[in-house]
Amino acid sequence: MDVLDYQLLATVQQGLPIAARPYAAIAERLAISEQEVLERLANLKHQGLIKRWGVVVKHRQLGYRANAMIVMDVPDHQVADIGQQISQSSTVNLCYQRPRQGEAWPYNLYCMIHGKSRETVLEQWATLREACGLTNFAWEILFSRRCFKQRGALYRQPELAARHG
Repeated sequence: MDVLDYQLLATVQQGLPIAARPYAAIAERLAISEQEVLERLANLKHQGLIKRWGVVVKHRQLGYRANAMIVMDVPDHQVADIGQQISQSSTVNLCYQRPRQGEAWPYNLYCMIHGKSRETVLEQWATLREACGLTNFAWEILFSRRCFKQRGALYRQPELAARHG
């Protein structure tokens, strides 16, 4: 990596600009070509220094005011199949398995549902429970009480670039 790679990483970790050609806007900011931006990013990904690109959706700004984590106690031999089925629903934002934590926390399958209201989320959950055959499993629905800032990882680029420049 050279100083320009560090500058590029510092720029993209802030988020892509909202533009018809975001990589061209980044290129202009760094005084390089759009093609060089794309090549450098591809090279950083190939080296494993960038694992993946992701999108952070600010659901509250889109009018989705209610979100809930649903936790379920699903027999271990069914978790993979049921998790796959749940994750296919357009109302589910994420679905994953975690180990149980004894009797106090017997849940091993989690999914997140966002809705414009609590009532909408509850209706979506009821529909999902029926559609996926989840009516016989213990579950809890945990509504969020506050919204935390969502963003990708940030790294301290100036110090790194100074050391490697």
